[in-house]
Formats: sequence, structure tokens, C-alpha cells
Amino acid sequence: MLLVTFSTDGGPRRLGIQTDESIIDVAALAAHTGVHVPADMLGLISTGSSALRGLLDLAAVEQFSLPVADAALHAPFRPGKIIGVGLNYTEHVAESARALDTDKELPQRPVLFSKPGTAVVGPGEPIEHNRNLTSQLDWECEVAVVIGRTAKRVSPENAMDHVFGYSIVNDISARDQRRSGQWFFSKGQDSYAPFGPAVRTADDLTDPHNLDVSLRVNGEVKQKSNSRYMLFKIPELIADISSGMTLEPGDVIATGSPAGVGASFTPQQFLQPGDVVECTVESIGTLSNPVIDVSEIGR
Repeated sequence: MLLVTFSTDGGPRRLGIQTDESIIDVAALAAHTGVHVPADMLGLISTGSSALRGLLDLAAVEQFSLPVADAALHAPFRPGKIIGVGLNYTEHVAESARALDTDKELPQRPVLFSKPGTAVVGPGEPIEHNRNLTSQLDWECEVAVVIGRTAKRVSPENAMDHVFGYSIVNDISARDQRRSGQWFFSKGQDSYAPFGPAVRTADDLTDPHNLDVSLRVNGEVKQKSNSRYMLFKIPELIADISSGMTLEPGDVIATGSPAGVGASFTPQQFLQPGDVVECTVESIGTLSNPVIDVSEIGR
């Protein structure tokens, strides 16, 4: 299933099942049929497989749906933790070594960093460009793994049992705000984690390591790759992270960027107010966000 968080006419956010042309209002349909399901996506993730089976029953009913065009989509939920993976595509390792002075050797273990929940914005919401903090605002389109079951010291062989589904994160980065090699402020500022537009459940996506990944700025393709080129695959990432950090339902792993970030171009290309960034991952959708100037806001 393709799950979304949506609203209509500025009303409350609701859990929906998206089909080709419509969104099924889960709460309305559940109330009509007497099937109990959680009210929001984070509740659904936390409840587990029994709630998901209830949704499957509801998805077969064609009532209480509305056209996709009539709904506003939001970030699916606010993750408890967002764990980013750096340098996880071989070509991105090479371009980063050339443009960003990172190590040219392939990592021997996953390179990890974090983003706070306050960095999350949803589809159509703005990425903030503050020229007082950065002149090097960059993009990175990434497959996002949504954790569905608590994972603590799990093996790679059992890691996929802890995945609820998959989404998209645009790992926005202020390249000139890396501090003594630390990436948190560079990657964790407000609006630096566009997330969505949907979550594809794991039962409906059998091979997350064969998804086309692309990014466009103002309609021009900047990144074009496939998740098969991940250096560390998803089971390895979950096993490595959970070896020392408990992964909980609703945590998100951003699995790394393919080549084609703005810093890699000659001359370098960075996001500017007025730009529109579109991240597309096969089977999940397109996450689109405008860039706005916030340099004077709040003064």
C-alpha cells in the first residue's frame, strides 16, 4: 500500500491510502465499517502488522475516497530519529573527495550522522535559504527506510523484519556549515529534511535495492541513479546502527545520496530562492519543494 498523510480545506491531518487517482480516507471508512485502525501513520507504524492487515481490508472498499488533486499532502509523520548515511554510493564518494575534501577511499563502515525532527517539512513546503548562514545550499535525493519494529543489536539476516516501509528524504545540506568535520548543523537546520510524499509498505515493495532515484532542479535533471549502487545495503545499515543505538518504530534511515550533488558540478551549483527541487524514487512518488529566502524573516 501507498500511505499518505493528507488534509482538505485546511482541516486536520488524516491517514490515507493512495491509489492511482484517489485517496481513501481511512478514518471515515473505518468509522463506517466498524474496523478499528490508528488515526495517524505513526500510530499505525507503532501498532504493527495487525493494524496493517485491517487497512488491507479497508483498501478493498471504494467508498470515502477523494481525488488526489483535492487533497494537500503532508510529511507522513515526524520521525523520532532521522539517521543519515554519508558516502553510500561509490560515485558520490569520488565526487565528494574531489569537491568537498572528504576521504577518497571507500568507507569500511557506514558513515552516520543525524537530523532532528525539526528539520522535517512535507511535500510543497519550503526549503529555507538563509544567506546569513550559507551560500552553498545543496541537494541529495535519498531512499528513506521507515522502521516498524524495535531493532536492537539485530543481525543483517533479520534486519528487514524491522522495516515498515520506504519513503523519500531530500538530505539538504549547507556545505559551508560543516564544522571541524561535523555535519550536524550543516544538515540539521530547519527545513533541511523534506520527507514524503508517501510511504510504500514493505510488503508492497519486494526489492528496495532496485529503485530508480532521480532529482531535478527547475525541471533539469541533476541526479539519476538506482538504489542497487548503494555501498552498504539496508540490512547492513540496520545491523550497524542497531549495534549501538536502538531503532524504534517511526525512526527513519536516509540511505545516502547518489552522485550529482550541486557541489560536484564545475562551476558548482547551489540552490537559490525561487528554485524548485523534485526528488523522485520509483514506486514511491515525487517529493517537490520550493526554496525561499528567510534571511530577513524574524528581524
